[in-house]
Amino acid sequence: MLIQSKKVWIADQFIAAELEIENGKITEVLPYGSKPADKDYGDLRIVPGFMDIHCHGAFGFDTNDANEEGLRNWTKNIVTEGVTSFLATTITQSEEVLTNAVANVAKVMDEGYEGAEILGIHFEGPYLDMVYKGAQPEQYIVKPTIEQFKHYQEAAKGHIKYITMATETDEDFALTRYLTENGVVVSIGHSAATYEQAVMAYAHGARSMTHVYNGMTPFKHRDNGLVGAAYRLRTMYGEIICDGNHSTPAALNNYFMSKGPDYSIMVSDALMAKGSPAGSKYIFGGNEIIIYEDGSAHLTSTGGLAGSTLRLNQGLRILVEEAMIPFNYALNACTINPARCLGLDDHKGAIGVGYDADIVVLEKDYTVAQTYCKGEAQL
Repeated sequence: MLIQSKKVWIADQFIAAELEIENGKITEVLPYGSKPADKDYGDLRIVPGFMDIHCHGAFGFDTNDANEEGLRNWTKNIVTEGVTSFLATTITQSEEVLTNAVANVAKVMDEGYEGAEILGIHFEGPYLDMVYKGAQPEQYIVKPTIEQFKHYQEAAKGHIKYITMATETDEDFALTRYLTENGVVVSIGHSAATYEQAVMAYAHGARSMTHVYNGMTPFKHRDNGLVGAAYRLRTMYGEIICDGNHSTPAALNNYFMSKGPDYSIMVSDALMAKGSPAGSKYIFGGNEIIIYEDGSAHLTSTGGLAGSTLRLNQGLRILVEEAMIPFNYALNACTINPARCLGLDDHKGAIGVGYDADIVVLEKDYTVAQTYCKGEAQL
């Protein structure tokens, strides 16, 4: 198959090019018009497929539900926002619920599904701080242990790739070290860590931060906190929810311009409510959530923010058009940066020969004209 456009994103720029795709891979990149194309997208932008490494669910399904068909429906429909791969993300719950949740993801991965690729599992909790727990149910928050994590990873058949934890509760950084040695990315989140404790976590292997600004100690000029560490630790990845609600456009600009183009990661932190109308109510982590008119999700008990309903193509628009982030910074945040964080950047996150044919075609208003998952058109 051959597709082409006058605006194909290669090497941090748009060029006129034609892409040859075979067996799910990009096998050749040619000048525009070199061969008769199967599809000519004209002036529409062709960019790498989006990767969401922190998303709990959508379309009425939550990862913790452990429902096979719900997960399959999610993978099939998330492509409408340009997502071609993602990490199914849990939330703190009982050991039984989490065991069933990760086992369900592993089962679906083994047995097959359509649409966006499940890269594995983002295990958010239960090793969190009580003060910065957010919408996570406090009755199930526990101290981290290698023994318990091994139980979850066994149930997941090794598919837990990324974990959010309050590293300051990890005695002697025992679990942090173990995870790092075994190829699981440790992300500091829902944490009361000081700046100094964050630096020590980095020294012991932590390499990311979960939804920067939210669920962490704030920046103060004499007490820098985790937000200060997110600014200062240049080679620490940091997720950030780019919906304009969890962080203002000005805060997004501050973070991205401090961090540079290579270590920011846009995430949706989307709930099962994504795809549902305003006023919809759901149970998330044992708490009732209601969707506001602007699409944000809130705890009905306190009004506090509790995840989002963000579509990544709209996150890209918000970053570029409202937060005034350079386009390459914004696009990297949902393509090559998460791929590098997970060690997948040799075949995902960019357009080039040998890469997976995970591709998004964007209209001028950032709506998705077409999504290709390993070369298969989805819309």
